[in-house]
Amino acid sequence: MNSENDAAAGLQLLVGLEVSAVSFVRDFVELHFNGPVLRALSDPLGIHEGREWHFPAPGSLDLMRCYIGKTVDGCEEDPERILALHFGEHRFVIPLDEGSSLGPESAHLIGVDESGRTSPLGGMWIW
Repeated sequence: MNSENDAAAGLQLLVGLEVSAVSFVRDFVELHFNGPVLRALSDPLGIHEGREWHFPAPGSLDLMRCYIGKTVDGCEEDPERILALHFGEHRFVIPLDEGSSLGPESAHLIGVDESGRTSPLGGMWIW
């Protein structure tokens, strides 16, 4: 597990990667990047093609699937508020504030090992 100090560096690893899958797992959402996985433990929100969405509101699942095939071109981290991935005009946000989180953690990023497989050995960042 990596320290808080390099959490932003972990997020930077996603820049230039394409979303290969969006997974809905019981009570959280994951973005997959052919290796790294970003897990949203608090309910994500965002903007896709000018339409705002907030999971699990009606229509949010359809809009989140639209991120598949999109490439991350930027990211931002405000440790008290949000993590955000930018895809041109589109944005995927994970709230980090205490009121949004259902537990002590709001997001996980799992890196890849030497073989390119998803593994905490390649780094794990927790917000």
